[in-house]
Amino acid sequence: MFKQTRALNLKKCPLCGHDIPALAAETHASAHLCPECGFQTNPVRSAAPGLSDRRLRVILLAFFFSSFGVHKFYLKRPRQGMLYLIFCWTFVPALIGILESFYYLSLSNEAFESKYGLLSK
Repeated sequence: MFKQTRALNLKKCPLCGHDIPALAAETHASAHLCPECGFQTNPVRSAAPGLSDRRLRVILLAFFFSSFGVHKFYLKRPRQGMLYLIFCWTFVPALIGILESFYYLSLSNEAFESKYGLLSK
């Protein structure tokens, strides 16, 4: 993504071509922005490769708090969340939620976002 200049150990901004010292970009959080145009040179990566942050949250909520329907409320499906909450004493929602967490894990990011409407902004 970046062109490395070996003699001065500089990185070129892909947007404006301004030279950014590679050492500064590795050591300072504010150095991840190009001083000329403000382009983010080292984008923040998600915690797990291949998983969007929202999908990871839903998987964790479904696995750990499924008996209360927290993942359904997070997915903006309050009716289903209320059903989980009403029947939490039966442990059936917990079992279903754990199975749902594996289902969410099996979906791709695109399929998850198109089905649940949680497009990243």
